[in-house]
Amino acid sequence: MADGAIFIGWGGTVRGRERQAMQVFGEAAGTWQDLQAQGKIDGFEAVFLEPHGGDLAGFFLLRGDPERLAEVRRGEAFLRVISRANLIVENLGVVGAYTGAAVEDQMARFAAAIEDLA
Repeated sequence: MADGAIFIGWGGTVRGRERQAMQVFGEAAGTWQDLQAQGKIDGFEAVFLEPHGGDLAGFFLLRGDPERLAEVRRGEAFLRVISRANLIVENLGVVGAYTGAAVEDQMARFAAAIEDLA
């Protein structure tokens, strides 16, 4: 199993753009399904958060090989849906992420940095 991910988080919908938000959410989910069918990502998850007073309302987590995910992020389909989403939600963010064994690698780097700076 690949140990890379792309976290795509968003805040509240821009007021008056709720219908467009529903449309773009569907487009995004369709895009991720297409990328999975093409073997460019291993899978994805959509998460909606309960109201909590913070800036994050929900997120997609796309999973896959880090090199393939880097290609996905530069691809036209990804850039198009992110550009459209940016017009209808607040606080859109796209962040590379680590999962699986890559978390252990990151923790080892962190531990080494602690020792270097001690």
